[in-house]
Amino acid sequence: MDSPRQVADGVWMLRTFLVNVFFVRLDDGWMLVDAGMARSAPAIRRAATELFGSVPPRGIVLTHGHFDHVGALPRLLDAWDVPLYAHSFELPHLTGRLPYPPADPTVGGGLVAWSSFLFPRGPSNFGSRLLALPKDGRVPVAPDWVALHTPGHTAGHISLFRVADGVVIAGDAVTTTQQESLISVATQRLQLNGPPAYFTVDWDAARWSVQRLAATRVETLLSGHGQPMTGESMRRDLRDLAERFDERARPRRGRYVEYDAGEAAFERRWLRPLTAALLAAAGSALIFRFLSDAGPARLSRAH
Repeated sequence: MDSPRQVADGVWMLRTFLVNVFFVRLDDGWMLVDAGMARSAPAIRRAATELFGSVPPRGIVLTHGHFDHVGALPRLLDAWDVPLYAHSFELPHLTGRLPYPPADPTVGGGLVAWSSFLFPRGPSNFGSRLLALPKDGRVPVAPDWVALHTPGHTAGHISLFRVADGVVIAGDAVTTTQQESLISVATQRLQLNGPPAYFTVDWDAARWSVQRLAATRVETLLSGHGQPMTGESMRRDLRDLAERFDERARPRRGRYVEYDAGEAAFERRWLRPLTAALLAAAGSALIFRFLSDAGPARLSRAH
């Protein structure tokens, strides 16, 4: 795991193997955005201590509830008696009622995508600590930020927008590396893409969400996967992704692609022919688990 680094005024990013988490300074404290993978709690707590001392966050805000964004929450909530916020559409997956839909390992290409059938789908249960974000977009612990509903990757996915300076924490609404590819994940090759294809369930909504972000005054784009992007070149690329989303991001076929949807079609066209490949990918998933268990890197205080 990397050390936290400042990526915008009062915002630090910590990469926890597959995914980024964000520490946001507030007028009266700080908030944590997303909670990484399982076993990343020590690194997150160490980073929080380096950045903010022993003060716990005002709250934790989730862009969505997939396993790589909530993995450290049980241990973090044991240590911090703070509220947890998510969009109301995410609550069934975070209160033990409903798992996320199955992954589609046939879309996106690359070892991460092919291994996605092994990824946990929940549901998680965070009990009474979990609260729904207000419908008007307010973030109760962070009045300078707005929660934008950006569905598609999940039904209740949100992105956080700071109006004052155009900082967007986009979660998985867009990625800035090809998350389906293990090589891109390892090298963090900078490339603006749509949401991680293997877990995206509504491609029309995902396109609308990218269009919503492109219509926002984005100055700094921070994704759950990949490195920060800034400036006019980022805005041009984001507008192009919004305009040519079907060409650049939407799969031609797949479990959740409109004209090829349904379990019967998925099994007939994809699941049976790819069984051997998916079994082979199980080995790579074991490697992911091993790597995610690696100890945290040494952290240095950010100022």
